[in-house]
Amino acid sequence: MVKFLKPGKVVVILNGRYAGKKAVIVKAFDEGASSRSYGHALVAGINRYPRKVTRDMSKKLVAKRSTIKPFVKLVNFNHLMPTRYGMDADLKSTVTVESLANAGSRSDTRKAVKKVFEDRYLNGKNRWFFSKLRF
Repeated sequence: MVKFLKPGKVVVILNGRYAGKKAVIVKAFDEGASSRSYGHALVAGINRYPRKVTRDMSKKLVAKRSTIKPFVKLVNFNHLMPTRYGMDADLKSTVTVESLANAGSRSDTRKAVKKVFEDRYLNGKNRWFFSKLRF
């Protein structure tokens, strides 16, 4: 079987709390692991997308509307829909399975992901990834 769910691939979450949200695969576990015997992926995605910004808005308002609320999660392959898009953000060093172990490190990981996503959004990279899915 061809492995197409590789790190950097943008996916759409299909089930659960984050259904309909876009995420990027950080690490794929094709054969599963000891705790999860099925194929799954470590993903980092956007829970709350940045809002529309216009020219007349003040810098303060633009900054507020450009914030992103991320999530980091282990997801079963059956609950992911791959897209044709990829994202070359360097999340491997910040997002690991060990960083999801307790609430404190999970929070720190989310903050690091938020910083990476907001930098990419403000620089105008991966524009499709930062737009809300309309369906």
